[in-house]
Amino acid sequence: MKSEGPVARDIRARLAVAFAPSDLVIEDDSDRHAGHHHEGGIDGQAGGETHMNVRIVADAFSGMTRLQRQRAVNTCLAELLKGPVHALSIKALAPDE
Repeated sequence: MKSEGPVARDIRARLAVAFAPSDLVIEDDSDRHAGHHHEGGIDGQAGGETHMNVRIVADAFSGMTRLQRQRAVNTCLAELLKGPVHALSIKALAPDE
């Protein structure tokens, strides 16, 4: 398993503070977007953590709709979504799901 880069670590830290997840998986999916306009990431190098997948399980999502969960995660990561993250796939679940 490859180690997390600085963007993934930043995402992990922000989500941990905001949601205290019981499970959190962050995947850098940037390699699948080779040749894409935004593949350069934070330092202009390929594989720069521009396309990320997040799977988060937290009590905080209980009673929320899927849209509310997506918005909560997007709000938490808004600064990163202005750059360096170009695309973010979110799967946000309550513990009983």
